[in-house]
Amino acid sequence: MEKRAILAAVLMAALLIVYQMFFLTTPPSEKAAPPPETRTMPPAGPAPAGPAPVPVAKALPRPPERTATVETPLYRAVVSSDGGRLTEWTLHYRGEKSLVEAGELGPRGIVLGRPGAGSEVVFLSLSQEVVRLDARKPEGDLVMTGEDPYGIRVKQTARFRADDYTVDVTLRLENSRATAQTVEVALPWTAPIKPGNGKVVWPTELVWHAEGSTHRELISKAASLETAPGEWAGVDSLYYLSALVPRSPGLKLAVGKTGEGKVEAALRDAVTLAPGQAWEGRVQVYAGPKEYARLKAHGLEGAIDFGGFPVPRRYGGLPMEWLGVPVLLVMHFFYRFIGNYGVAIVLLTVVTKVLFFPLTVKSMASMKKMQAIQPQANALRAKFKNDPQRAQREMMTLYRKEGVNPLGGCLPMVIQIPIFYALYIALSVSVELQNAPFVCLGRAFGVDLWICDLAVHDPTYILPILMGITMFMQQKMTPTMGDPRQAKMMLVMPFVFTFMFLNLPAGLVLYWTVSNALQIGQQYLMNRAPARVSGREAKNAARA
Repeated sequence: MEKRAILAAVLMAALLIVYQMFFLTTPPSEKAAPPPETRTMPPAGPAPAGPAPVPVAKALPRPPERTATVETPLYRAVVSSDGGRLTEWTLHYRGEKSLVEAGELGPRGIVLGRPGAGSEVVFLSLSQEVVRLDARKPEGDLVMTGEDPYGIRVKQTARFRADDYTVDVTLRLENSRATAQTVEVALPWTAPIKPGNGKVVWPTELVWHAEGSTHRELISKAASLETAPGEWAGVDSLYYLSALVPRSPGLKLAVGKTGEGKVEAALRDAVTLAPGQAWEGRVQVYAGPKEYARLKAHGLEGAIDFGGFPVPRRYGGLPMEWLGVPVLLVMHFFYRFIGNYGVAIVLLTVVTKVLFFPLTVKSMASMKKMQAIQPQANALRAKFKNDPQRAQREMMTLYRKEGVNPLGGCLPMVIQIPIFYALYIALSVSVELQNAPFVCLGRAFGVDLWICDLAVHDPTYILPILMGITMFMQQKMTPTMGDPRQAKMMLVMPFVFTFMFLNLPAGLVLYWTVSNALQIGQQYLMNRAPARVSGREAKNAARA
């Protein structure tokens, strides 16, 4: 039984280590990375038949670049007349966080090209220089117009909202020439393979949704650019997403490596316009935190990676969304009434313990029964030490006689491992924990006192030490069985877990610490119950 307990503890530790390796660490360098994985995107449709001839380009004067500023309660954006690209997108979300770095990370704007003639960004004029939105003015439009050297008139209307991180873009192309033209239109969001420094939130993955499932690829392992139908595409990090969502037919996803040091998530289409004919496409852009409710409202909830069990999804692990999503919803439910995510985590842990209380009681009762028959079991092992098969048969006879299930103590723990793993993952991907305090007493000498950000490690290391102490107490109170040397080995686990949890987010350590404390309370009550029963029996015998 002790061997099974050790195995269960080691398995849980291994799961935590594997999760940190695949989700919480910096992606390996290209030299150390294995060859890119096979693409899971569906093949692109057939190419359009014969493109129209390319008209003669005429030189157009290119005025100086102008910008328009968009101010909302959620973000600040700067839009350039150079193709309508974003040169700034700073979120007012638990601090200031930028998702765009001019020239390095962000949308390139409207790119028009011709087969065999290259492509270029179209210069646009802006309808206004400032757009301010608030509760009194929840929406505002920025209209951009221009013309490329081949006579394609461009009109882009971007609708911003005060209460959302989305921008609804309507793009209209009109052929002003007397000959038909085939135009390749692209709206790309580019990112560097090797991120820079500064306050920018650099993405780590290309992510897209096609044929009903979400696909991911580390930016450092990106394959060459491929185009295919799909629902959305973007670049993301652990907590933030920048995505392009096609809202009109014809627009396809383009995801992959575009050149030396660059990757791209884009929407593309190729259209043939007769003289005077127009084409219109609609796109929604999302650039914000990966809050589950917001993402689900726009069909982007697949961007949150809940991982797989017992290994990541990309290696065939079972999806954890079915358990991770309810955990997030329950935590947010508590937060709406309490206003403190640390307290919400504590209540979530209490609910989990209550749900599994019957299994915990059954496990403890089984372990006590196993402890009670240990003298007989040890005697059988000693008696038949030269005949292991006979010893095993006698042990099974003893278990049946005493009504003991040798797996009864471990099986409930094994059943709970996926649930605890789902809790761990859900708290790991919860962007709401960023800059969310639990018990924050201020700052002294540049250090937070105590937990002022649940998404980072406890700077005082008090919480992980408490976690180790509670884990040690829990093991000391747990009934011991079998070889005492194995019990001593189990006492090493609290020190191992304490070391592992030193730099994990405080929200995760808080959950584990509270879980241990509740387990100690349950164990104390279970240990006192037999003593109270024995005391009553002794008093009754004395009266008799």
